[in-house]
Amino acid sequence: MKYRTIGTDPRTRREVSVLALGAMLFGSVTDEKTSFAVLDRYVEAGGTFIDTSDNYAFWTDGGQGGQSEELLGRWRRSRGIGDEIVIATKLGARPLAPGTSYLDNREGLSAKVLRESAERSRERLGVEKLGLLYAHIEDHKVPLQETVEGFAALVAEGTVGLLGASNHATWRVERARALAAAAGLPGYEVLQYAHTLLRPRTDVPEDLFPDGSLGHAGPDLLSYLRAEPGLTLVAYSPLLKGAYTRPERLPADFDHPGTPPRLAALREVARETGATLNQVVLAWQLGGELPIIPLAGVSSVAQLEENLAAVDLDLTAEQRARLDAAH
Repeated sequence: MKYRTIGTDPRTRREVSVLALGAMLFGSVTDEKTSFAVLDRYVEAGGTFIDTSDNYAFWTDGGQGGQSEELLGRWRRSRGIGDEIVIATKLGARPLAPGTSYLDNREGLSAKVLRESAERSRERLGVEKLGLLYAHIEDHKVPLQETVEGFAALVAEGTVGLLGASNHATWRVERARALAAAAGLPGYEVLQYAHTLLRPRTDVPEDLFPDGSLGHAGPDLLSYLRAEPGLTLVAYSPLLKGAYTRPERLPADFDHPGTPPRLAALREVARETGATLNQVVLAWQLGGELPIIPLAGVSSVAQLEENLAAVDLDLTAEQRARLDAAH
């Protein structure tokens, strides 16, 4: 395994494995035995960075979520896991009542919600301190100042370490960071967005994003990372939920003329390296000039083993240039 540092403040920064493990469906779609086996193997291989959320996976049973955090808590206790493993979680998108969703009835990012939701997550996970806490989605009803100060209060109390944001417009991330800096408060240092080799259309309106998707790491966000070396991108859905090996799963927003040339280049590099398509995609992210940590969820130990092997796959500069140039 290889490692990188996230965060800049010596009091809160952490060294984590360069490959993060997504636990979204652990405890719901993925049963406990399988989830524990995957987690055990990940840690055995040197993995130290696990991702979840307080609303995972509410859509599987019509509830409010919490299954993933609860399973991770049981696993931690049964294995004697301490703070050597960083478990990142998110808040803000938990449905306030069963049968609703983050589209129509989400908890949001008020100071009161931040405190109460963080406390629930700590209890479910069985930790005294959340190593990394994200604002899951935007909240336009609460002033950014309140959210910034609410997060900072949790850091000051020692119940939260690093702060992050997911699925936010880049300008809102920067505004929140500017407000924090002006007040001498900790701000977002880890950004979690969908990112992969294929480039999606981002202009297609979605229920959550009427102006087009804010969930993908587009040009604005990537240029922001170049300008702010203290930031880290945690890239979710790097393997497009299996679409690289099962094209029928390719999301509609990737169905455009730019996709076939990139897939052709990917297949070429995979043949040259003897690696799988998924491994080349992960290696492309891991070895790039931007600080990117792939966040991949798996439903079996075999899938995890494939991903782990990507950590040691080094692409040549020419192969990387070919993947980048295909469009």
